[in-house]
Amino acid sequence: MKSQYLQDTALRYFLEVVRCGSISEASQRLNVASSAISRQISSLEEMLDTVLFERRPRGMVLSAGGEMLAAHAQKVALEADRVVADLLALKGLRSGRIRVASSEGFGIDFLPRLIRSFQQKYPAILFQVYVGPPALVSRQVREGNADLGVTFNRQPEPDIKIVHQQLAPVLLVMRADHPLSRFKQVTLAQLRPYPLALPDPHTTLRQLFDLACSRQQLVFEPVLTSNYIQTLHNYLLEGDALSITGEITVRYRIGTGQLVTRPIRDRALDGRYAEVQTLAGRTLPRIVEIFLEYLLAELNKESTPA
Repeated sequence: MKSQYLQDTALRYFLEVVRCGSISEASQRLNVASSAISRQISSLEEMLDTVLFERRPRGMVLSAGGEMLAAHAQKVALEADRVVADLLALKGLRSGRIRVASSEGFGIDFLPRLIRSFQQKYPAILFQVYVGPPALVSRQVREGNADLGVTFNRQPEPDIKIVHQQLAPVLLVMRADHPLSRFKQVTLAQLRPYPLALPDPHTTLRQLFDLACSRQQLVFEPVLTSNYIQTLHNYLLEGDALSITGEITVRYRIGTGQLVTRPIRDRALDGRYAEVQTLAGRTLPRIVEIFLEYLLAELNKESTPA
């Protein structure tokens, strides 16, 4: 990448060792001799008069001083990427790459459709999408592996700037012709006669649902538990089972009439937010800013309930 010419060699080598956890792996990725990388790191340690890594049998771990330098080096690398991208934009070249980290609820339908629509306007833009749990989404952003994080969250994350936040309450989701679909909203007690297909307990959806049930002294035994949302939604289409979701996750299935959602009357189920995250203190490349605007406009839309 052209941005490497805007970065100090020692910092680039240091940052790659941080990412890889070992000099040998960094050597392979950079196509540079291990001895050259070791010399650059030793030079940094001598210049800064501090030990940057703890050498361990299974790899290298940052010291406290190393963590401070890593944060600086990461911002330098990201800024170099931004400058190169913006210089290309000045030439009228709309090429570039946008890296997005996303929780599964966004990654199923929302992001693929959004990216495809964006690429119809900017066909030379490439995307890289990581899908994982909320904590790892924020980690991808914090470590500079993603330009944007799109996730559901319940608590602040260090070094993360929230550029957009909106309520994302837990909703009941069911087949369009389900007996409960005739109600505008439901209570947890109304779910008792029906089988439940629920996400894993580590998800924010499930945690809030379990909290609400506990407060009302209700116990539900799901007939299906899965870490894959699509499995749950497809299961609903085969019978009278119920599940829980966020509006964004099922927006397009609601539009096709396959599924419907209904609010559940319990305040505990309102304690979840959809967030768009960036690294605190980072200036985004212009093309990422353009996509961010596009993303926010789509997030502010809502599905039309069946």
